[in-house]
Amino acid sequence: MNLEKTELINSLLDIYGNLLTPYQQEIMDLYYQENLSLKEIADEKEVSRNAIFTLITRVEKILINYEEKLHLLAKRNKVQSVIDKLDEKIKEEIESILDE
Repeated sequence: MNLEKTELINSLLDIYGNLLTPYQQEIMDLYYQENLSLKEIADEKEVSRNAIFTLITRVEKILINYEEKLHLLAKRNKVQSVIDKLDEKIKEEIESILDE
């Protein structure tokens, strides 16, 4: 798994993760956050490795599709780049609002 793809999927999960089913969320968390292998997840869930691979691949496509339609990650990145250029006090205030 390459680092850029992992960072992208993790960012998409942060934004769109609540739109997934609880099972999809759990599998993606085990794979991308807990860094478990396909086999480890399959063993834990008592399904085939291929079933886990298929689910992860399908969810990745779903997340990318959401981003292509809604552009929330792109907008978040633009806002963050503007925030990065601001005065430190203003930056802290904005970040606290965004974290609420």
